[in-house]
Amino acid sequence: MPIITQNSTIDYSFNGEQRYEAMKWWRTLYYSFPVQLFVLHLRSNHLLIAMWGVFALFLSGSLGRKLGFQYLFLDPEYLGRVNFLSFYFLGLALGSFFMSWNLTAYLLSAHYFPFLASLARPFTKFVINNLVLPLLFFGFYLAVAIHFQHYYESLHWSAILANAMGLVTGILTLVLCYALYFQFTNRDISHYHRDGQQLPPNLGRPIAPGRRHVDLEYIKLDTARWKVSVYLSESLQPRLVRSVAHYDSSLLMSIFKQNHLNALILQLLSMLLLLVLGYLIDRPAFRIPAGASLFILASVLTAIIGALTYWFNEWRVLVIALVLVAVNYLTRFDSFNYPNRAYGLDYETTPAEYTVDKLQAICASEQIETDKANTIAILDKWRARVEPETGRKPKMVILCVSGGGLKSATWTMQVAQTADKLLEGRLLGHTVLITGASGGMLGMAYLRELYLQQQSSPEISLYGRQYIDNISKDLLNSIAFTIVTNDLFLPWATFHAGGFSYQKDRGYIFEQQLNENTGFIMDKPISGYRQAEQEAKVPLLFLTPSIVNDARRLIISPQGVSYMMVAPVALDFPKQVEEDAVDFGWMFRGQNADSLRFLTALRMNATYPYILPNVHLPSHPEVEVMDAGFLDNYGIVSATRFIQVFRDWILENTSGVVLVQASSSQKIEQITPSGGQGAIESLFNPLGIAGKLMVIQEFEHDNSLGFMYSLLGKGKFDVVRFLYRPSEANKLEASISFHITSREKEDVLKAIELEENQASLRRLLQLLSPGG
Repeated sequence: MPIITQNSTIDYSFNGEQRYEAMKWWRTLYYSFPVQLFVLHLRSNHLLIAMWGVFALFLSGSLGRKLGFQYLFLDPEYLGRVNFLSFYFLGLALGSFFMSWNLTAYLLSAHYFPFLASLARPFTKFVINNLVLPLLFFGFYLAVAIHFQHYYESLHWSAILANAMGLVTGILTLVLCYALYFQFTNRDISHYHRDGQQLPPNLGRPIAPGRRHVDLEYIKLDTARWKVSVYLSESLQPRLVRSVAHYDSSLLMSIFKQNHLNALILQLLSMLLLLVLGYLIDRPAFRIPAGASLFILASVLTAIIGALTYWFNEWRVLVIALVLVAVNYLTRFDSFNYPNRAYGLDYETTPAEYTVDKLQAICASEQIETDKANTIAILDKWRARVEPETGRKPKMVILCVSGGGLKSATWTMQVAQTADKLLEGRLLGHTVLITGASGGMLGMAYLRELYLQQQSSPEISLYGRQYIDNISKDLLNSIAFTIVTNDLFLPWATFHAGGFSYQKDRGYIFEQQLNENTGFIMDKPISGYRQAEQEAKVPLLFLTPSIVNDARRLIISPQGVSYMMVAPVALDFPKQVEEDAVDFGWMFRGQNADSLRFLTALRMNATYPYILPNVHLPSHPEVEVMDAGFLDNYGIVSATRFIQVFRDWILENTSGVVLVQASSSQKIEQITPSGGQGAIESLFNPLGIAGKLMVIQEFEHDNSLGFMYSLLGKGKFDVVRFLYRPSEANKLEASISFHITSREKEDVLKAIELEENQASLRRLLQLLSPGG
């Protein structure tokens, strides 16, 4: 039997005291102001928490990875460089979001903690104690950014440290500005205790600011409502919370209301500042990193959510719904609605009649035969130019390039430059038609203009690396900044083009930025290319944006291309085959179609939803267009239609067609398994097919290409593909975005060295060599 001694009793008592002290410590921690604020956010402020959650998903790549959202925060670019300054602007914007989030939280939550009104600088102490979520996010952000720059970008530690210091400095700068504002404007309880200061008058039944019809006396006396035992001071020292029951309720309420009023004024001033900055979108120095614009956008949304919740409380959902209905109604009127337009077109004349009957009438008119004859004349000149080089019937090359943002523009330029250099100019020389979507067509339009200029200025080096660097310069910063500072409000700045006035918006700034990046050499109307195409100096180029209203393709070309509107068999069987495309020049002849700005046509072809605005055309009924990739992301539909129309000429005058495809995505994707899903997840499986739009297009395109083999005959049709895929050494695939990082660009350029692409080059050399 063990012997119980006095010492063992003391040990038990000591252990009991330890447990009591531990429980007391945990209880104090739980009822501390930082923890209680965090719990309050989890209980009531879900939208405020969601803001941080969305940015965390962006940073981790769990949300928007393919669109490159991750890189907007990890690799911000300002004036073409990623450095201390670019991270400084990102830090300023993050600091703005941090303070807007705190202002909103203070508006919505301060009434739960009346002891704040008894403290000096209540808002400052609120921010310090509200740091749990922001610090968790910032720690995560900093860790991910350092890992990304070291592991993926291979930056030196000194550069990583400079970038991190830029981010921190930017945040501290903005927070300091806010702190100075509140230092000189906010009033705390000590203000009313000074000699000569009169206490505020009794305002009657006290109402807690931030929540209407809440009795502040009840909050003061009912300590179980939201219990807080300690808070952190400015020196980060814990301080006990004192009772405020002995204070006059009107005094506490006045302090809160005055603080809240200053917060609302500051948020209003911030929104007015954005309006002013919207006027400066033409200045490159104001085109801050796109990630910074997203933080600013989040700041605005947070302020709006906070204001609506503050004033309307339980009615906020209904009020938001009514506001959306009102906005939708008001923007039906011209005074409040500024849809993006095609620059150069005349919107003041009678709109073009866009009807099914008019489209069907094209088959019964002479327009198709006239346009075919004009195009055959171009093909004859092309043959006369290239045939002496080969001494035999030439191969006709059709270039099809895919969409995919600046990744595709970079890849397309790399493929075309490399192949044309190896072939000593025979790739572009043998090319009759260039077609495709989005970024790929940005690259080929730029290279085609350089090719045209080289013919009159031989000193131009068509294969210079600087041209790839130009077309891959950032386009997203200016777009994102314009969305936040201009498009969220009513666009009020205007500009003139072709004698007409248009509103400045993100569509305008996209063209302006692309124009600057490419040295202004494509700033001309589409008719500016008519003569060069007719003389076969440059290939034909078809831009094919998608018409939202009826899912037809709009074929933009300086030449008449009505033959592209319908399959050739429709001429023999009118109204039996539906027109699936529209000749832009034919449809909008009366609205100055020839004056359409070429940069606008490129934008129409690359209008990714929401990133760029849909372009509204002067027709009746009004129609709008968007990215060509939704109907023909690889240009195959246009290419095969062209081959169908001119099959007889091709068989008689060429030795066959070589279709060169440059695609910025892999041809064959892995099969996504359905197993291992829960009941809720499986409910979304039927929607999965909608996300396979590009895959479905590839199946249809391969089917069409199979018909081309049969249509032209054996040995008359070849397909040569150049496909980008990330190299084995690269850890991340380049994103589909109007922003591309330096590491992504280098990986895209190196993809030409992959064995499958080297085999395609050898095949192309064999097909287009003079000796066949």
